Amino acid sequence: MFSRILALFHVDNDFSTPLPEADARNALGALMVRAAKADHAYLFEEVEKIDAVLSKLYGLNPVQAAKMRAGCEKLEEEMPATEDLAEILHNAISVEAREAAVAALWSVVFADGEERPEEDLLLHAIEKSLGVSPEVSKRLHDAEMAKLPPKRD
Repeated sequence: MFSRILALFHVDNDFSTPLPEADARNALGALMVRAAKADHAYLFEEVEKIDAVLSKLYGLNPVQAAKMRAGCEKLEEEMPATEDLAEILHNAISVEAREAAVAALWSVVFADGEERPEEDLLLHAIEKSLGVSPEVSKRLHDAEMAKLPPKRD
């Protein structure tokens, strides 16, 4: 009898998120997730920023953006080489779009109000892979940094 009761609670559905296609949209999302995790802390502010960027870039509602981010999280886990993700973007989008992608990545890094050395290293590697010049990268970095609220001591 006990086994029949337990059988009532057995669910055959697999609720895992499927691995999305490794296209430019998902590669950018996966890079944003990787940038958020670079400091070994994946904070709510960073998740919220990723969802907002995906929503704005691709015209998604909040639920669609969250679903896309979930897929991008899975893609980020499955693709260990940052250069591979950046190469997908590099080959699929224009120079202007690559610069916009770098700005989006910096906005995710600064979502928690701080920039850490490991985030900085990762972003510079991505910028290089995307073919964004150091001068443009510095300008994009500084523009995103300027959006931060002043620090209180």
